Amino acid sequence: METRTIAMPRSLFAFSLLYGGLAVLAGVLGTKLASLGHWPLLGDLAVESGIFAFLLLVVMSSAVAELFGQDMANKLVRFGFVPLIVSMIMLTLVIHAVPPAPFWQDQEAFARLLGQGARMQFAGLISYGTSQTLNVYLFSRIAGGQGKALVLRAWIASLLSQIVDTILFITISFYGQDMPLMQIMEGQIISKLVLSTIMVPPLIVVFVRLGNWLDRAPLQARA
Repeated sequence: METRTIAMPRSLFAFSLLYGGLAVLAGVLGTKLASLGHWPLLGDLAVESGIFAFLLLVVMSSAVAELFGQDMANKLVRFGFVPLIVSMIMLTLVIHAVPPAPFWQDQEAFARLLGQGARMQFAGLISYGTSQTLNVYLFSRIAGGQGKALVLRAWIASLLSQIVDTILFITISFYGQDMPLMQIMEGQIISKLVLSTIMVPPLIVVFVRLGNWLDRAPLQARA
């Protein structure tokens, strides 16, 4: 019987593994609100910590689009739903179906920090899929696409996709509740735009160069 060997670029393999892990980690980190300090003209900024992982997802999907094309980047985004959904199911089961040990006293805190209602989980899936797909589309189309204005394309695509992500998530999660949605959106959008401006331009250069290096480096011969 013949064994089929499917060749996969090492950069794509590495980025895919990291992408799946960060997709799950973004939700966990999001339970902490982080201070970004005081900014001139903008005031005090705060953001949910999951944005640090989420911006890395934005950078990696853009890097994959640059190295392997828009279709491959869209596949990466779609496969990202798998670890997201599995992690949501596992957390729900562990919180609600698996009883805590009698001597463990942190069940309430664990459930409060990591447990999300069905509405917020749905909002997370919709905002993730829409914003990441939009990011890949814009990155692949602005300024003529691959090989041109790399940093500019990544920056603009991340800015616009983060605005859409915030609007979708907050609207779906909290619409109909007695909460100042526009005020929450404004603060989150400003904070995310600041972080996108700081993080995305240098990181897209790093990941594209890393991808090229991984695919150029020769494989070590087996003993």
